[in-house]
Amino acid sequence: MQVGIIGGGVMGVGIAHRFSARGAEVAVVDVDLDAATASVERTRATLDKAVDRGKLEPEAAEGAKARLRPVAAIEELPVGLDVVVEAIIEDLEAKRAVLVRAEGREPRVLATNTSSISIDRLAEPLAHPERFCGMHFFNPVWAMDLVEVIRGSATAPETVERVLEIVEFLGMEPAVVNDAPGFATTRLGIVLGLEAIRMVEEGVAEPADIDRAMELGYGYPMGPLKTGDLVGLDVRLAIAEHLATVYGERFEPPRLLRQMVAEGRLGKKVGRGFYEWD
Repeated sequence: MQVGIIGGGVMGVGIAHRFSARGAEVAVVDVDLDAATASVERTRATLDKAVDRGKLEPEAAEGAKARLRPVAAIEELPVGLDVVVEAIIEDLEAKRAVLVRAEGREPRVLATNTSSISIDRLAEPLAHPERFCGMHFFNPVWAMDLVEVIRGSATAPETVERVLEIVEFLGMEPAVVNDAPGFATTRLGIVLGLEAIRMVEEGVAEPADIDRAMELGYGYPMGPLKTGDLVGLDVRLAIAEHLATVYGERFEPPRLLRQMVAEGRLGKKVGRGFYEWD
């Protein structure tokens, strides 16, 4: 399988890891060649860590690392790739601009890793929206086996079938949903996360106790506040603000969330959020 990943951040690294570990040839694009090269090196480091954890054989990791390569610009991606996945910031216009450029490389499937932006709105400037859909991965991609497959109103049935084949290739499981802001997972996850933050804000309980209640009482593998720290509280805030414009005040971000983001307490990626991280 021949794959292009646009965006070398946390999600781009995770998606590149998963594809390369499963045998795909992966071209990674970022703002320039230096950034793309740095992203490839971070991906290779995650493959080495998978070996250390006993999740990947050394020979398999070396093969996966060899299948990764940096690319300086979208226009340098090969024509006709099996799939190109856009994984840049959650910004409508930025994503649209990238997707239009990526469509020019004529991939069989063009996908976005957006967690909240409407597929139909992203598809508006595309010449072939029938080849476009959402592939929402979850962090860390190498450990999370779900891909939320989002079908836009113009997405062709054969595109969905191809995406389901890609998900199977990745050894993952799909959840197919129709386009709506926040889709299924983000819409539900944000509601729970915002309410947990309000409980901290109101002094109902400490973060660890709220998370423990959901983990042990409801069987969640990770509580909502710890999940927010892992995702990034700035990301949580941006998604909540977007969904509030669509669904109203129930998605309005709590004051505490805005305060923590303003103070730079963004979660695990900076070492401090609702928890202290090493």
